[in-house]
Amino acid sequence: MMNSTRTLHAFEPDLVPAEALASALGCPCHLITHHAFPDGESLVRIVPSGPGAILYRRLDQPNGKLVELLLAADALAVANPRPALAVPYLPYMRQDAAFHPGEAVSQRVIGRLLGQAFSTIATIEPHLHRVDRLDTILPGATALALSAAPALAELVGTAVARPLLVGPDGESARLVGALAERTACDWFTLEKRRLGDRSVSQELPPHASIAGRHVLLVDDICSTGVTLAEAARLIASAGAASIEALVVHANFDRTAAALMRDADIARVRSTDTLAHPSNAVSVTSLLAGALQRTFP
Repeated sequence: MMNSTRTLHAFEPDLVPAEALASALGCPCHLITHHAFPDGESLVRIVPSGPGAILYRRLDQPNGKLVELLLAADALAVANPRPALAVPYLPYMRQDAAFHPGEAVSQRVIGRLLGQAFSTIATIEPHLHRVDRLDTILPGATALALSAAPALAELVGTAVARPLLVGPDGESARLVGALAERTACDWFTLEKRRLGDRSVSQELPPHASIAGRHVLLVDDICSTGVTLAEAARLIASAGAASIEALVVHANFDRTAAALMRDADIARVRSTDTLAHPSNAVSVTSLLAGALQRTFP
């Protein structure tokens, strides 16, 4: 049954998951057309709609996509003072402070732009560190930071019975703990110190018992694969019977995949917040439920 007020709008690369979300919301899905001028500038054109417009966008490789997103938001704003945004993966969240003189705080910059353009922003497992609440990053918008635990729980159920869940660092504790609560699995996190973009140091917590256990490494995002690979080597050396990985945002390439295979991670599975060969479970129901509750 179609919703009489909502409409969903998406760019062509995101049309398949957008159509699934529109079906879950009971509303039509319209294609946003894009034209690139010879000088590299973009022109976007939306299907005009009334109040209740939602824009869907996956924001991996975000720089060009962010410009197109803001243009589409402005076009939708003719009938919607500020439309809603369903953005499964929200980029630029890791730079939440100026770590060296002269650096921009990209989290604040991107958050301000999106908060001004959209009334409601729904995302999954934003990569937050020193900021606890997403709404402080998105001024003026209703921020929906959704846990991926319900989606990942479906994957835990297809693994071995009662695996040991391990987070590669303290920042993963909230996600791993929520997943453990849903699946009645034991869990802990490693202690990590980042030495550079591709170098980390990790330690097992005191009294960690791994020998003979089937381990699922759980993290919100995988990009270089270094953190999960180092965690796997440490866990393997402690006697794990097998190692797999579950990630929310699969932002890694073939080189990272090979690095993790070489570290004895038998399989990496992910949600479909980003399109990736490792996708194994959909986040459509998470986004649809949040939007149905919050956005009229």
